[in-house]
Amino acid sequence: MHVPKSERPRAFRKLVSLMKPGARMAITLRHGPPAVGQSVHEVTAAEIEQLCRDHGAYVEHQSSAVLDQRGRSEVSWTQLIVRLPDDGTGALPLLRQVILNDSKETTYKLALLRVLCRIADGAAGLARVRGDDHVALPLGLVGLYWLRLFKPLLKESFPQSADNVGLTKLGFVKAGYRALESTSHLDLRIGMTGFSKSSSAALHAALGDAIKTITTMPMRYITQADGEPVFSSESKRRGAVPATLRLDEAYLASFGECFVPSALWVALQRYTVWIEPAIEAEWARLMKRYAEGQGRTLDPMGLSQAMAWPDPDRDVRAARERALALLEATDLRCVWSGRRLSAENLEMDHCLPFAVWSCDDLWNLLPTHKEINLRKSDRVPSSIVLRRRQQSILEWWQQGYCAPETPVLRERFAIEARATLPSIDAAAVTPDEVFSGLLMQQMRLRHDQQAPVWEG
Repeated sequence: MHVPKSERPRAFRKLVSLMKPGARMAITLRHGPPAVGQSVHEVTAAEIEQLCRDHGAYVEHQSSAVLDQRGRSEVSWTQLIVRLPDDGTGALPLLRQVILNDSKETTYKLALLRVLCRIADGAAGLARVRGDDHVALPLGLVGLYWLRLFKPLLKESFPQSADNVGLTKLGFVKAGYRALESTSHLDLRIGMTGFSKSSSAALHAALGDAIKTITTMPMRYITQADGEPVFSSESKRRGAVPATLRLDEAYLASFGECFVPSALWVALQRYTVWIEPAIEAEWARLMKRYAEGQGRTLDPMGLSQAMAWPDPDRDVRAARERALALLEATDLRCVWSGRRLSAENLEMDHCLPFAVWSCDDLWNLLPTHKEINLRKSDRVPSSIVLRRRQQSILEWWQQGYCAPETPVLRERFAIEARATLPSIDAAAVTPDEVFSGLLMQQMRLRHDQQAPVWEG
């Protein structure tokens, strides 16, 4: 390649901007010494794949190294076909336009899009259909994820605008946010409770301030080609701080609703795997540019860590403790095979694998014989397997989490299922409803992410 490495992101960005949705671009890589009198810069297929991720594209096909047709033993070639995904609705071109081409005086536009990506990927159960054209999200949820994204960045003083340093010059950073400095962004998760009185008041205020910034800034300035805003909202007057603050749907919806066009919402659910890396790369580029204007250089490792979405660690303790307690009182069996379980062979399987979708919700943790868990590995059970073992799964959910003697687990089971699984009725959560949501989520992972399937 004749483009130096430092210039490749800019060159690739220009190429992508010339492509239409669904278009393909062929890139051929030469391996081996350059021809006499020529100089080239080495480039790898991995570098092209990274450039694709940073710009909302993907490598559709990659050939293995092909021998040189002129018979030069020291030369070989690799061809890659790069494609821009397209859903046919115009949603993906709109997102690419906002991410890569829109003018940005702050990182707010990118932050809102990434918030919506995170909700579409991990909290889609809180979306409500509003007619044929929109889905509604709790405004408190949008504000919560906004705070969760910004906290680690601001802690490290990574600038979010040309004149922002630390906690200055940001509209949502007021008394409430400043009072939350000792609260980890990892505690800002759906279902969390146990906040002190002062922390509850600070979080309540910070959410309100974040929502005000979101609705008056990025929601207003992310527009269609005709200038009409893409997103809209209906805010509610900020109420009093609840006596016991729990980050559940009822509380998050008390701030109002955010309306997302249906086509855009579907695109975020299906193509987050391509959309979010492009948002992250552009956000990092903006922060580096702002920092350079301030005479600062950002630590790449620290920037990467602060930008990472804090997925939960694998934590199966509550589910395992419940299974062990049931082992002492009843005959507990593997949900997949029906084999009798003991303390020695019991393992808690992530029904939808953690490696594919990092979810430690109770509904996703099933008692399994360790041999079966090893065979299943990181594969998604097929819909046939799920339906075949439906009764075993429902029985475990009922006795494990929804029994009368486990009110805390029952409440957690309902909150988590309602937040993360699609099509769960908000009024009442039953194991049958959760199983329907599980089937829909399995289909999504199978078709949208091409997750490997386990046939039992």
